[in-house]
Amino acid sequence: MKFIKRLLILAMICIILGVGTIFGFYLYVKPELPDVATLKDVELQTPMQVFSADGQLISQFGEKRRIPLKLKDIPPQMLNAFIATEDSRYYEHPGIDPIGIARAAFVVATSGSAKQGASTITQQLARNFFLSNEKKIMRKVKEIFIAIHIEQLLSKDEILELYLNKIYLGYRSYGVGAAAQVYFGKEVGQLTLSEIAVISGLPKAPSTMNPIYSLDRATTRRNVVLARMFDEGYITQNELNQARSETITARYHGAEIELNAPYFAERARSWMVERYGEAAYVSGMRIYTTVNATLQKAAERAAISNLLNYDQRHGYRGAVATLWQPGQPAWDITSITEHLNKQPSYGDLVSAVVTKVNSQSAEVVVKGGEHANIEWDGMKWARKFISDTRQGAAPKAATEILSPGEQIWVQQQVRTGENNTESQTWVLSQVPDANTAFVAVSPQNGAVTAMVGGFNFVHSKFNRATQSVRQVGSSIKPFIYSAALDNGMTLATLVNDAPVNRWDQSQGTAWRPKNSPPTYNGPTRLRLGLAQSKNVMAVRVLRNVGLDQTISYLTRFGFKREDLPRAEAIALGAGSLTPIEMAQGFSVFANGGYYVEPYFIERVEDAYGNLIYQANPNIVCNSECQQEQQQAGDPVAASRAVLNDIAISEQELGTAGGDQELDQQQVNYASQVISEQNAFLVREMMESNIWGGGDWRHGTGWNGTGWRGQVLKRRDIGGKTGTTNSSKDAWYSGFGPNIVATAWVGFDNHSRELGKTSWNNNLNKDQISGGEAGAKTAQPAWVEFMQAALEDVPVQRKQLPNDIVTVRIDRRTGKLSNRDDFSSMFEYFTKGSEPTEMVTEGGSGSVFESDSSDELF
Repeated sequence: MKFIKRLLILAMICIILGVGTIFGFYLYVKPELPDVATLKDVELQTPMQVFSADGQLISQFGEKRRIPLKLKDIPPQMLNAFIATEDSRYYEHPGIDPIGIARAAFVVATSGSAKQGASTITQQLARNFFLSNEKKIMRKVKEIFIAIHIEQLLSKDEILELYLNKIYLGYRSYGVGAAAQVYFGKEVGQLTLSEIAVISGLPKAPSTMNPIYSLDRATTRRNVVLARMFDEGYITQNELNQARSETITARYHGAEIELNAPYFAERARSWMVERYGEAAYVSGMRIYTTVNATLQKAAERAAISNLLNYDQRHGYRGAVATLWQPGQPAWDITSITEHLNKQPSYGDLVSAVVTKVNSQSAEVVVKGGEHANIEWDGMKWARKFISDTRQGAAPKAATEILSPGEQIWVQQQVRTGENNTESQTWVLSQVPDANTAFVAVSPQNGAVTAMVGGFNFVHSKFNRATQSVRQVGSSIKPFIYSAALDNGMTLATLVNDAPVNRWDQSQGTAWRPKNSPPTYNGPTRLRLGLAQSKNVMAVRVLRNVGLDQTISYLTRFGFKREDLPRAEAIALGAGSLTPIEMAQGFSVFANGGYYVEPYFIERVEDAYGNLIYQANPNIVCNSECQQEQQQAGDPVAASRAVLNDIAISEQELGTAGGDQELDQQQVNYASQVISEQNAFLVREMMESNIWGGGDWRHGTGWNGTGWRGQVLKRRDIGGKTGTTNSSKDAWYSGFGPNIVATAWVGFDNHSRELGKTSWNNNLNKDQISGGEAGAKTAQPAWVEFMQAALEDVPVQRKQLPNDIVTVRIDRRTGKLSNRDDFSSMFEYFTKGSEPTEMVTEGGSGSVFESDSSDELF
């Protein structure tokens, strides 16, 4: 009895000492214990994702791959696999597992090493959120106390959900959702039992037991997990055997980018960081941009193919490098492949090495190891580049172009053969020296639906669509002519198309702007002057309105006054704007006179799909909303009067309309900055830029500078070419139903000219030659884009605004005519501005002339 009594006393003392020691440890580490209540509102570090308006992934930003999942979205077999492997008594213990600890201690005592872990899932969660992985007793003590606190704060399911979303599983993947994507390219619900077991076995050693690093170790670990699931009764013997027999087929899966719009993605990234700070990278927020996937693909294809066409007609600049010279031993395939795999790729352009050259073909090894042939049709364009204005003779054999050992650029193209069968073929290419930009916007609200900022984002991250300020050339003329219409001129007003000669006293020289080409027609109607881009007419129109008044008028379209030089050369495009600003300005004509500001971000959602930002752009008010406003006495209607001058403040693109509280947003209607009638008449002139006018059978027919757009076979389109002095910039801006687009081509080096090309005898009659200009160099991209953008859009019937009338006029004089033959035509006028004088036989109309007495007409 004395022995038992002493034993009980000893036990009590041990218990008291043990409890006291634990309490002492607790008091000691308590000041260092974190506040586990933060787990209630924890934000997992999840990559920021950027999507198109229709939900296609554009890009992903952030170092950690994570796809947050609710517990109900995780397959039960995955939950069972983790519990069986990591913590079989998870739902029974209070955060620490005494049985597991005792078992681990026994293993240490008998073997002398820690072969078996004792951390519960809750302890692992505590370590992942609050502690490091250092193997120290004090860290383990802290881990235990934090785990107990966590169990008191959260339910078992909440802990398990956090754990499965937080845990690191190798290759920058955090959580089971990301691991399923990284290793198998699947969502968790699509995983097989074998794949579930692979992922569930990763916490033990995620960097070395994953199937990408070591397939053997991953297979062994998978089988251990399956055995534990079987022992715990989660799977049957048949399921065990079947999963064990399955071969693991894993590889690294990057973010599944569905739409190539890198300049859009970068715009969204910078906007998010500016708005939400660096935390945006790990917030899991989803940014839905305004880009339309179909239009973006069309813009990318049109802009890049047009740029490559421009570059190739100027000649071939030769190989990138020569790996071996004639007479030297050729490299073996392994060396060639290793070299090519280190080379960059730019979109469709990939590196290749020439291995053999025949008379009219060449054999190459393409990056990735593919052996391919370049046939004559894929290289016959490659006459030698001499300068931007000179090219060599058309080659007659492949040996004049390529040599074995040369590293070149190639791209795949689709060729249509007999019976309209399509096939992929490799063609010779090169990285263009020039660059391009393309942007498309919705004129109804300013949403940017497509944007190409340059040849390739990897090649250059500079966004020429929004950042490149370039002279706009004749693209400015629709705005000059709009000011003229607002100042009393009409489409039938005659302006003298004759050389301008004005002495500039400050410069001590005469300013003599000329037409391009230098042909002059004398008195010419305003419609023809814009459609045919007559420079001297634009100068005279500017003088009629007045320079200061014109500059003030141009600010209505969102152009900044400091970008508009106070000189008459502004009529010829001396002002400098970005492509997005040009599209913004043309939208005013397309939508009936309303100013809409371009924006890029439609909405932002958090990691769980909750809306946290919604754009609220200014929208064009249609006839229905106008009626509603009139009935309600809305003061917004008053702002739609034509303004003499408007100072449009510069706002950050992407935040048009502000960001009011989501539940208090009101519709913002765009201000009308020019009259609907003015916008209609300018559209008429821009339609003539494509379709011309007159009667070709009777010698009165004429084309506008944008006649290449006739291939679209639509009468509801229009636009304007733009070419700067010495052809350093080429533009085309224009509209179709509910869309406005601007194309630009030029060199980043402002001093370099786009040049000219001679005829290539190897190519067909459809080739472009001569001096580069807006119609030749930029408009083809616009035309190709519009072909795709308007493919399923019915041709829109012309809608005449109120107070627009048509009268028959004489083509030559612009006066009224009662003849119904080829000498007359119907023209549009704002009511009250139509001519009142009837043409007389041999008569002439009044011609607006400059007040300079020394001008000759």
